[in-house]
Amino acid sequence: MTPFDLTGPHYRARTRYLTCAVAPERDDAQALSLLRQELGLSSSLIKRVKWLNDGITLDGVRITTRARCRAGQTLRVRLSDSVRRSGIEPAPGALDILYEDEDLLVLNKAPGVTVHPGLGHWTDTLGSYLLDYYDRQGIPADFHPVHRLDKGTSGVLLIAKHAHAQDVLRRALHTDAFQREYLAVCDGAPPQQEGVITLPLAHAGDSVIRQEVCAGGHPAHTEYAVLRRCGPRTLLRLRLKTGRTHQIRVHMAAAGCPLTGDFLYGTEAPDLIGRPALHAHMISFVHPVTGARHFFSVPLPRDMAELAGDLP
Repeated sequence: MTPFDLTGPHYRARTRYLTCAVAPERDDAQALSLLRQELGLSSSLIKRVKWLNDGITLDGVRITTRARCRAGQTLRVRLSDSVRRSGIEPAPGALDILYEDEDLLVLNKAPGVTVHPGLGHWTDTLGSYLLDYYDRQGIPADFHPVHRLDKGTSGVLLIAKHAHAQDVLRRALHTDAFQREYLAVCDGAPPQQEGVITLPLAHAGDSVIRQEVCAGGHPAHTEYAVLRRCGPRTLLRLRLKTGRTHQIRVHMAAAGCPLTGDFLYGTEAPDLIGRPALHAHMISFVHPVTGARHFFSVPLPRDMAELAGDLP
């Protein structure tokens, strides 16, 4: 597969660069030191861009990472992808964009949409829809998801526009700098009004996708709180300290209250809802470039709101 070139004229106006004015105290510093210490760039990113004509420049002139920089000069590095290597094929599709800037997007993912291409879903995915959007807008970017949501899960999803933003945000996952909150409707109710489930999880040997509680599995930490009871079901708020596959679904099933409609860990309920009743309600993170705190939330979609008694 030939990488898709993102350096042509169509993409030039939307190319993202990061700049650094060399301070007096860093006079005669090596470019590599400034790129690492002042701009916080990873070694892998620096290695990728140093071969590009616009990869690393000093006052507009291409330099090597060994070059010495004088106080008052401007060091600039390219953050945008120069090629697209993911192999994802762009395809038109609906995107609900809550926020967008030069470094990232926040999407409201609809239930039933797959994030990554895979068996049976090669172009009807958020990855394909996003690359089509990038091409139409002239944004030189590949697909850089920061975290993932299952096909059936709706709600807030954070996507980086370049590898630097993705790297910074992924390192912040499961820290105070990056917080996520979910809403779920479960069958029955957990044993307490609020609590913490810390059962370790591992892949179930009899299934390609199923996970299970396992004494020797990976640590998993789920905090839950009952928001209200809705007849035979309960609306929960959940916060994760770890991000294991199907973590919420497995933990709630283990607590005796599987998510409503969860065909894998509970009981399929097509007359009530066509998916596990799980919604990524809120996300809060520190911006990977500006350092500003961002907060986004989306209400329950209609199918879950009806289960939770929010709609007639």
